[in-house]
Amino acid sequence: MANPDNDTARLDAAARAGWLYYIAGNTQDEIARKLKVSRATAQRLVSLCLSQRLITFRLEHPIASCMDLAAQLQERFDLRYCEVAPTDPADPGSITGIAERAAALLETTLRSETPSIIGIGTGRAMRATVERIPAMQTQNHQLVSLVGNISPDGSASPFDAVARLADLTGAQHYPMPLPVFLASPEECRSLLGIHAVQRIRTIAEKATLRLVGVGQLDQTAPLHVDGFLSRTELLELIRLGAVGEIIGWAFDAEGRVIEGGSNLRLTSVPHQAPPAHLSVGVAAGNAKAAPIRTALLGRILNGLITDEATARAILAG
Repeated sequence: MANPDNDTARLDAAARAGWLYYIAGNTQDEIARKLKVSRATAQRLVSLCLSQRLITFRLEHPIASCMDLAAQLQERFDLRYCEVAPTDPADPGSITGIAERAAALLETTLRSETPSIIGIGTGRAMRATVERIPAMQTQNHQLVSLVGNISPDGSASPFDAVARLADLTGAQHYPMPLPVFLASPEECRSLLGIHAVQRIRTIAEKATLRLVGVGQLDQTAPLHVDGFLSRTELLELIRLGAVGEIIGWAFDAEGRVIEGGSNLRLTSVPHQAPPAHLSVGVAAGNAKAAPIRTALLGRILNGLITDEATARAILAG
């Protein structure tokens, strides 16, 4: 009789090789080097992955270590949903794996007959997620932006995901027609009082699924790198104790939203803590591990999609 543990390990290796080949785009020589096997073994593993239908255009066989990490995260932080994607050994900062898993969740929701309101943040992970959604027609769902879609220079944000998803699905969508940050708290209050904006925020507050990125607040902060916050504004947030942000809302080491700084000029939909519905953070990378953990402890999120290396760092924190 075959040893089931050996079979599981063999399928795990085949699934890993298949992920590297079909999703991460590695050659068989690169796979052999990363998995520390011969090229012939790498080729056999990729073939086994395909013959066992472990992969179609998405990874179908859950790798045992990823499943275990997801289970630990789910138990530690009382999560409603958790997925852990493989980490590419040569590119640990890659968002390919988490975008693929987030796209799987999003596509399942979009294909459901049950009407949903889907709130989506912005950023690289959100854009990469949406780009993996196949074209379809769905009239059951509404898409709503959780954050303004106008860049500091007045142009459309390159990271807006809602409009692109609406193009792919034909779903009714509600963009947030505001800059991410306004010049003053007074201007922010004034524009948030516009009836159309209030209506969009009311729809967003009813979202049954939220997909959002998680950003670190240090010198590499995406909000700073992408020009939404100046260095002075970033340093002010850090002085106020901010360690991370979700859809622009800066939070401290206890997972509490900062009462000050750029939060006073932010047009994003406020967080519910704990969320009334599923709110999933999609993020990976060493710099993001601490803010992800804080957001989970603060109950800003009740769902997570991350990768192996980040999951281990979160659990070790």
